[in-house]
Amino acid sequence: MLEAGGAAEVPLFDEYSFSPHSGGAMRSFLFFSFLNPLGDGVIGVCRRCGTTGFGRPLSNSGRASGSNFVVAVAGMACVAAFLAVLPAVGLGADDSVAEPVVAAAADAGVTATGYRPNVMSNEQMVEKLWTGADTVWVLICAFLVFFMNLGFGCVETGFARSKNCVNILSKNFIVFAATSFAFWLLGWDLMFGSGDGAWIGNSGTWMVGGFDPAFDNSPLMGDKYKGVYGAISWTHVPLYAKFFFQLVFAGTAATIVSGAVAERIKYHSFIIFCFVMAIAIYPVVGHWIWGFGYLAKVWNFWDFAGCSVVHSVGGWAALTGAIILGPRIGKYSSNGKTNAIPGHNMTAAFIGTLVLWFGWFGFNAGSTMGVAGDGGALASLVVVNTNAAAAAATLTATLTAWLLLGKPDIGMTLNGCLAGLVGITASAAYTSVPCAFLIGGIAGVLVIFSVLFFDKIRVDDPVGATSVHLVCGIFGTLCVGLFTTTDLSTTVLSTPFGTADAGGPTAGLFFGGGTKQLIAQLIGVLMVGAYVVPVSAIAWLLIKALVGLRVSPQEEIEGLDIHEHGNEAYHGFVMVRNE
Repeated sequence: MLEAGGAAEVPLFDEYSFSPHSGGAMRSFLFFSFLNPLGDGVIGVCRRCGTTGFGRPLSNSGRASGSNFVVAVAGMACVAAFLAVLPAVGLGADDSVAEPVVAAAADAGVTATGYRPNVMSNEQMVEKLWTGADTVWVLICAFLVFFMNLGFGCVETGFARSKNCVNILSKNFIVFAATSFAFWLLGWDLMFGSGDGAWIGNSGTWMVGGFDPAFDNSPLMGDKYKGVYGAISWTHVPLYAKFFFQLVFAGTAATIVSGAVAERIKYHSFIIFCFVMAIAIYPVVGHWIWGFGYLAKVWNFWDFAGCSVVHSVGGWAALTGAIILGPRIGKYSSNGKTNAIPGHNMTAAFIGTLVLWFGWFGFNAGSTMGVAGDGGALASLVVVNTNAAAAAATLTATLTAWLLLGKPDIGMTLNGCLAGLVGITASAAYTSVPCAFLIGGIAGVLVIFSVLFFDKIRVDDPVGATSVHLVCGIFGTLCVGLFTTTDLSTTVLSTPFGTADAGGPTAGLFFGGGTKQLIAQLIGVLMVGAYVVPVSAIAWLLIKALVGLRVSPQEEIEGLDIHEHGNEAYHGFVMVRNE
């Protein structure tokens, strides 16, 4: 129904169609909420006072239409007893409630003959729905990435020994808490603050813009954006949606380190390093790439969802930590032999990997930061590419381990899946599904040889974090320069909220683009390593000098659970140890 001028007509109810006068404003709205699930409930306005609510308008004949009349009567009978007791608890008719409602309705333009609401235009409604859809998408994907903390905890716990289970779970739990505070306090502003082509963000503030809304006018974007976070103004979701999505990525980078230093690092030393990661390491590299800093502006370096920003950063920091800590007792013999130290629970490792595979759909597809503009087309491609790479890597890693080790090792299979997920992360939005299968297949082989290589040079990584995240992160970063299917460098995003020059990588080497993008990706790989390795090494060495880094040999042999935390993961179980 339309009135003159195109505005939607609002049904008018009398007391027989459940107006607020059937028992007071509170009673009426409760009644409306009970009836609405019956179907074809609408928002209506009372003829007498203008109060709006959910109701069930009568047909022109004054009756409820069809068989719904029986359902409506049954619903009223069920609710009647409830309504009858409301006055006894002070929720009956109350003029102090009704009179302000009447006054407000009169101010809104309600007359005795009808109600003309002050509704939004179609354009305003579309903008609200567009922003709402994209915001919900970004937040749900951020929740999936947050859920990956469970996956990391289970994988690391499963690959470690039972005597260190509590320690590992506690590290994987507290790492996100530490990152949340540090990234909110300073990390976000260092990463996304003003500074095109710069080495560090410089917003002039902290605590995500402090408490002054003048620092950001999101969700406006592009040419309509006003604020100090222009580097991430290509998306039109609210500021805190942007922040939370980036926060869970920062937490992931710090979590990667935990696996490589497992079973011999002091608990408090690891926590200190998490703060360093969230303030001095991750945001700096993040600004170069996602904050439109040096690598992005000068070299047109691209990393869609974090092969370098998240995985390589975490991998380089993990590698330096593992080297400075040294191997676990008994891992390497004096004659150069590598001794296997099996994990205690492959069930936990399996569950963790499956959780990570699931969460990676949010990790990669969520990096679109919206679905309304193209109807979810790009996000759908990213999801399929992500799954394709993981599937291919799982198969190739299993086959490679089978051929090299004589058995289809479950640990290698699980790490193969993660290698494929890491490998596709940088190019998931830029390549095709066949290329995603190829990228994943190569990553699955690469991770097996990498694990064996690090053991050969006596770098003890209990979970293979350096092989999965560093080696395959570097490989995935280079894949942008190889497998990008078309030139995206002139991409422009145009929405009702503004127009942004989004840009993108040029076509890859295998698609006629030459070596330009590949060289840019290689420069980025080298620069990330050149920064993260010395900074993280300095941090590890300072922590070692000031508070200590490694537990004592006795504590390591007896287990960190008892010595660091005073409890056990499997209290009461009889554990047979062969250390």
